[in-house]
Amino acid sequence: MQPNSLPLSKRPVDIALIIFFIINLFFITYMVDLEQLVIPNADHFQYPVWPPARMVDLVHWYGRNFDPVLIARPAWWRASIWIDALFFGPFYVFAIYAYAKGLKWIRFGSIIWASVMLTNVTIILFEEVRGENASPELFRVFLANAAWVIFPLIVLHRMWKSTNPFAAGAHDR
Repeated sequence: MQPNSLPLSKRPVDIALIIFFIINLFFITYMVDLEQLVIPNADHFQYPVWPPARMVDLVHWYGRNFDPVLIARPAWWRASIWIDALFFGPFYVFAIYAYAKGLKWIRFGSIIWASVMLTNVTIILFEEVRGENASPELFRVFLANAAWVIFPLIVLHRMWKSTNPFAAGAHDR
């Protein structure tokens, strides 16, 4: 733990962020998103070694029923998935460790992650509303994507206001 950092047990927002990062690392980035990189065409494919077939089926079911861009996989979409796999995944590993230990060196990376995440999600949601692959189930898709707006905003708020966001008093401002 960094000197002057509060113990994790006294930082409930950071516990929620760590849980969010863990879910993103193990479930979203390297299962849901990876599926869209290893299967370029959801209509013609063989099941890959990873992710598991049930996960592939779940992703395809969700895309076909609620989120058509996930099945269409245009180039800009795949680019956002590559950003997730190459940059966000490693960030989550470092963030889980740094937030748990209260290490302030994660601050700048957190601001970058949150900014890029909000940019990506804004572009994706715009497609969901007005794009060629607009969702027939906007409320459901917005609800499913809400965490990727809410958590980056929490991270920006936490990290922007203090050079040592894990220190006593940093949470009160």
